[in-house]
Amino acid sequence: MSENLIYCYSGSGNCLDMAKNIAKELGDTEIVMMRSFPVKTDATEAKRVGFIFPCYGGGLPGNVESYVKAIQIGINSYKFAIVQYAGYKGCGLHKIDKIVDLDYWNGMSNHCSCIWLMPHYLTVPPLPRKLSQKRSEAMAKKFAADIKATKRSEEKPPKGTVFALESKLLSSQNTKRIKKFTVNENCVSCGQCAKICPQGNITYSDARPAFGTNCIGCLSCVQYCPSKAINIGSITKHRARYHNANITAEELTEKTFHIE
Repeated sequence: MSENLIYCYSGSGNCLDMAKNIAKELGDTEIVMMRSFPVKTDATEAKRVGFIFPCYGGGLPGNVESYVKAIQIGINSYKFAIVQYAGYKGCGLHKIDKIVDLDYWNGMSNHCSCIWLMPHYLTVPPLPRKLSQKRSEAMAKKFAADIKATKRSEEKPPKGTVFALESKLLSSQNTKRIKKFTVNENCVSCGQCAKICPQGNITYSDARPAFGTNCIGCLSCVQYCPSKAINIGSITKHRARYHNANITAEELTEKTFHIE
């Protein structure tokens, strides 16, 4: 068992990049992905247990809440959580705190993958990609320093009642939004979208991707498509794609990482 365990959900790669950068500072850290049910739920021997995730529609992404409930944490473990968001933290930190009783929590804004709603660079503060990445790396060092020092947050994460309602509403829209997914003539039938979908929601029919109804809105298929062939209605046709330049599509599909 590694000294540190970080459970991570990532759609655009930003949170995995953050988890890796924090892990490099902490040393001896295992990162366990939560895009699907985590392969390791017994964290009772870890000295520190963390959760790094994005804000999706004001709340937690996908099935993360149920995954966190399945994780066993030692009574003396130091527990932390970091959220990344475009404009507001949402209620995800509060939901995780209710389950594991966090010692430390924090967050930062970063470029988002919610391309169907707004361009990825509409963050607070608005920053170009390279500056946003530098800021993320600097914040990772700060978070890691706080964690190594076992810093404790003075207050509980905000409940975010409005964000909880928003999350519930937007989550229910995913099955409706999936009907707007289209594939244009740029598609080269590489299969990457099917491989990267955490829900197995994308299959191939006549060498073209077909979308089911089990979408959680991570939009990794859209952002990581090498041909920019996937769109959500007409609004995304003229919007730039975004994913973290340090994280490949193959890395997002990995189950665990170990950082010395």
